Amino acid sequence: MTNSVAGFAVLLWVSSSLAVDYNCSQQDMTAAGLNCTEEEPCQVYLELSAAESAGDAVFLAGNLHTNSVTLYSILLSSRDAGKTWSEPIERLRGAALDRIQFFDQATGWISGEIVQPLPRDPFLLVTTDGGATWRRRPVFSESRPGAIERFLFDSRTAGTLWIDRGQSSARYERYESATGGESWNLRDASNRPPPPERETGWRLRVDARTESYRLERSRDGQWQPVATFLIPIAKCGIDYYERSTSGARE
Repeated sequence: MTNSVAGFAVLLWVSSSLAVDYNCSQQDMTAAGLNCTEEEPCQVYLELSAAESAGDAVFLAGNLHTNSVTLYSILLSSRDAGKTWSEPIERLRGAALDRIQFFDQATGWISGEIVQPLPRDPFLLVTTDGGATWRRRPVFSESRPGAIERFLFDSRTAGTLWIDRGQSSARYERYESATGGESWNLRDASNRPPPPERETGWRLRVDARTESYRLERSRDGQWQPVATFLIPIAKCGIDYYERSTSGARE
C-alpha cells in the first residue's frame, strides 16, 4: 500500500482513507511476546496522539500496537497540505511518540518513551531543518522509569519538561534545558501537575463507523478536514491483511 521516495515509505489512499504499511514479522511477535496464529491473529492498530505544523509541513506522532502491547513508534509527515504522507524516521521498537512542538519553521521537538513493558527511558526527537531529519536525545543518562507528561520550549534553546514517575509521592519531576533539548537538569519534584497543553490549531478525531482518524485544521473558526487514516492496519499471525478496497483509490 506504499511507494518509496528517498528511502522513506509513502502512504497511499485505500478507498477514502490513508493506510500505514506494516507487515508483522516473527521477530516482531517474539520481541513483543505475542502468540498470534492464523486461527487467532492479533489485530494491529494505528494510534495517533499529536498533530502539528511547521510552515507548509504537517507532522503526526503516535504508535502501532495490538490489544496488549505497543510494537513501534511512528512519525508521519506531509509537505503538500496532507495529500501525501511519508515517514521521515525509522520506527522505534516498543516505543511511542505523543507530543510535538515547533518553535519556528526549522526547530522542533517530539516527545517519546519506551513503553514495553512499562514506560521508561523518555527521550526527545529534535530537528533543526524543519523535520527533514531528526536526532534522538535521551532525557536521562542511564535507563530509568518515567514518561514525558509535558514539555514546552520558549526559544530554540530554553525549554522545560515534566516527567511523570507514576508515584504518589512527588510524582512530577521538572527539568530545564538551555541546549535545545540536548541535555536536561532537574529543578524540582512535586505532586503539582504541569500546565495544560497549548492549542495547536490541529485535532485528531476518531470516526467509529469507518474505523479511522480524521485530521482536521482550524480555519476561520471552523474545523476543516485534511486527511483520514485507517486505524486497523494489519494482523500478526497471517501473511497479509485484506484492507477494504471498496470504492476507487484516490
